[in-house]
Amino acid sequence: MSHSVGQVAGFAGVTVRTLHHYDEIGLLVPGERSHAGHRRYGDADLDRLQQILFYRELGFPLDEVAALLDDPDTNPREHLRRQHELLTARITKLQEMAAAVETAMEAKKMGINLTPEEKFEVFGDHDPDQYAEEVERRWGDTDAYRQSQRRAASYTKEDWQRINDEFTALHARMGDLLARGLPADSAEAMDTAEEHRRFISRFHYDCSYETHTCLGEMYVADQRFTATYEAIRPGLAGYMRDAMLANAARNS
Repeated sequence: MSHSVGQVAGFAGVTVRTLHHYDEIGLLVPGERSHAGHRRYGDADLDRLQQILFYRELGFPLDEVAALLDDPDTNPREHLRRQHELLTARITKLQEMAAAVETAMEAKKMGINLTPEEKFEVFGDHDPDQYAEEVERRWGDTDAYRQSQRRAASYTKEDWQRINDEFTALHARMGDLLARGLPADSAEAMDTAEEHRRFISRFHYDCSYETHTCLGEMYVADQRFTATYEAIRPGLAGYMRDAMLANAARNS
């Protein structure tokens, strides 16, 4: 069964002019002609067109596409293997680009005053404010939220790197206490919880003991936060919550 140039153009989403050009340069010469001399494309022609369009989508120039398809040492399976590798690489690159754009979007929402390069250098593929929209919806009209926004807008790249490093170290320290078997209401755990509260007050917003205990409850109640802490150390979300509650009670 063969198809006319118009039918193939419709199948492939290209113009008739494109197919004529491919024929003229020898990239895709239809295997048949009608009695009137019109182009007719068979299954093999459609397979080749599919290969051409794939490589064109990946940005290959026509002369390189022709060289690839006409290589006598390359069989159809080799084309599939190469295409799989190219697609995998492109998907990875697009995912990296999407992560960078999302990071920049969230950083913009936070008011972080960094260049796109600095934002990606500081935060990498990690979202700096994963729950920004939800936070704004729930607490956007509070003084704490406005204070946090103002502070975020003033930080440099070096400030953010120092903040990230210090916060990571705090979590690691709490995880070590859990691993050592110290109770959540031990002096060491409560002292680390107090450092956590002061960290928030110093870099983000004035965090009272009441607010701090609410954060601790959220670490357990919200599975997204729970997953973050569990990835650091299994059981850390609940341990953090308990240490924060104990510290608040100690200072009440």
